[in-house]
Amino acid sequence: MVILTSVLTTGALTLTACGSRDSGSKSDSGSTTLTIGVDAPLSGENSTTGLGIQYGVQIAVDDANKNNWVPGVKFKIKALDDKAQPATGQSNATAFTGDSNVVGAVGPLNSGVAQSMQQVFASANMVEISPSNTNPALTQGKDWATTKTRPYKTYFRTATTDALQGAFAADYAYNGLKKKKAFVVDDKQTYGAGLAGIFNSAFKKLGGSIAGTDHVNTGDTDFSSLVTKIKNSGADLLYYGGQYDESEKITKQLKGAGVKIPLFGGDGMFATTYIQTAGKAAEGDLATSVGVPADTLPAAKQFIATYKAKGYKGDYGAYGAYAYDAATAIIKAVKAVKDANGNKLPASNDLRSKVVDAVQKSDFEGISGKVAFDQYGDTTNKQLTVYQVTNGAWKAVKTGTFNGS
Repeated sequence: MVILTSVLTTGALTLTACGSRDSGSKSDSGSTTLTIGVDAPLSGENSTTGLGIQYGVQIAVDDANKNNWVPGVKFKIKALDDKAQPATGQSNATAFTGDSNVVGAVGPLNSGVAQSMQQVFASANMVEISPSNTNPALTQGKDWATTKTRPYKTYFRTATTDALQGAFAADYAYNGLKKKKAFVVDDKQTYGAGLAGIFNSAFKKLGGSIAGTDHVNTGDTDFSSLVTKIKNSGADLLYYGGQYDESEKITKQLKGAGVKIPLFGGDGMFATTYIQTAGKAAEGDLATSVGVPADTLPAAKQFIATYKAKGYKGDYGAYGAYAYDAATAIIKAVKAVKDANGNKLPASNDLRSKVVDAVQKSDFEGISGKVAFDQYGDTTNKQLTVYQVTNGAWKAVKTGTFNGS
């Protein structure tokens, strides 16, 4: 794991029983340094997209420091590897909230990890903004399909939800690809099972039929029995709810067995690693992802150039721009709090709670589009894109705003 910092400071102040004397740590020049936490899988499974999140935040912090977005305040990041494990994510959240210099956090990548972290941040009144979580229950409660209730006011996301993504995929599969019989598989995880379930329902509602359903475990490598089921089902499409680590192997084994149907997945599959590992078997496969392609956004041009020039690892394409905007929302919130407090930062605990309130009022043009949040903490940017592997690369084939109807 690589942890980069923009500014090194000394003399950090610690919390007393009554709170801190000030916010952040003071440098010799008199400026205050605040830390933005980053939680994502930085090694192992999902690390390609996790590193894209880390470096997206790093570039935002570097831009804020270089351009003096908050006069008198410098920012650095504290990146922790959750290894895509909920228990590790919860431990990381505890580490962030226990550090008086941390003003907010960006992440995690996985919805299942987010479930283990939300209460920790809420108890500390610290903002958490995910650039990639898509499970609707995180913002709208477990009964979101019938009654929406926000569980935690400290949790936000710059990615839209699976309620839209799953239906968007079903619409493209049925009306765009003219597929009528789908086999649906998921990895039993919060994100994957949720997304697959939404696709299943939406596809049937459109008039399609489900040839069969099955589940796999994360870490599995032999999918021969699953391939046989799919082959015998007569399905003309395989929909997969989960991450690229398993789907890249499934599609390779599926095509190797002579089953020439496309594998369609969600944003957890949208990574260059999927194509690199699956090779020619990936050709024609599809994935939905949040927003529009970063390289088509004029505002993201400098971000992409910087990412490449720095030689950062990972893949910025899926969530890098959304991580940049999540970090920017926290930085802009710090400025709003400072401006409203006589150009001074309040004490750490007070700063954290005020930043939460300021993030809720976010309203600015980010590099991924408009950044604002609704009453649930969900992004108001509902754009989605379907990508297809064409000549060994992801190519956008449909972009739009989908309301699920």
